[in-house]
Amino acid sequence: MLRVSTLKSVYIFLLILPFGIIAGQSQKKNKPNVIFIVVDDLRPELGVYGNTIIKTPNIDKLARRGTTFTNAYCQVAVCAPSRASALTGLRPDSTKVWVLGEEFRKIHPDVVTIPQQFEKFNYHTVSIGKIFHNHMPDSISFREPDLRPAGYAVKNMIDRDPESFYFSGELKEELAAKRLERLAKDPKRYGNGWAYGRSVEVANCPDDSLYDGAQTSLALQTISRIKNKNKPFFLALGYFRPHLPFVAPKKYWDLYDPMEIPMADNSFIPFNAPSMA
Repeated sequence: MLRVSTLKSVYIFLLILPFGIIAGQSQKKNKPNVIFIVVDDLRPELGVYGNTIIKTPNIDKLARRGTTFTNAYCQVAVCAPSRASALTGLRPDSTKVWVLGEEFRKIHPDVVTIPQQFEKFNYHTVSIGKIFHNHMPDSISFREPDLRPAGYAVKNMIDRDPESFYFSGELKEELAAKRLERLAKDPKRYGNGWAYGRSVEVANCPDDSLYDGAQTSLALQTISRIKNKNKPFFLALGYFRPHLPFVAPKKYWDLYDPMEIPMADNSFIPFNAPSMA
């Protein structure tokens, strides 16, 4: 779903696919700065889409000042193909990216992506987090590709999917032991054996103690650093949550009473749906 909002001289574009968001400020000879925010596995279960249970005040506030599109579709129910399609403007039939491990750049080395198009118009391009997919920073698309929060820009962290990060030391040790078991059975296990551990963690910690919170802090620092350049910027920020496992600070879990959250009314298998679906 796509939303566009204007706040005085600030242009905000929100893109929610199986994954997405976008924002910016008018500067540098009337060229807007752009912040492209991608949110992984976020459904439109938000206040702006009529959900009265889920608390999303900031997205709702932004949407009230813009346009909300309610008739948009994901072309493939898998992350990497959807991202390759959205960021190149090509359909999956053209990109030939169908599964998580396929890299669009190897299939189409000369394709022009959204950030490359901004680069053509003298933008400074930066990426933080999950944009194309894990381990696919695409240095061709960005002047500053794959910036990471301090403490995570080391080899043993770069080789991991941030979906595998927990806060509790006990959960971290449990996942590390489980990973070794998985690799013993299959050395080529997806995600180097890190995916996945426990489905849920209620972490008693501040936002920036978790990867996405740390990314937000890094994004704010980066904007402060690049906003005064003699050219506008395109900053892509990719959040890993709410992708499984559901790891979040306790204060967010405390917003809800599980007994008041209704179950889905469509728990059935669609008629004639293939088993793979």
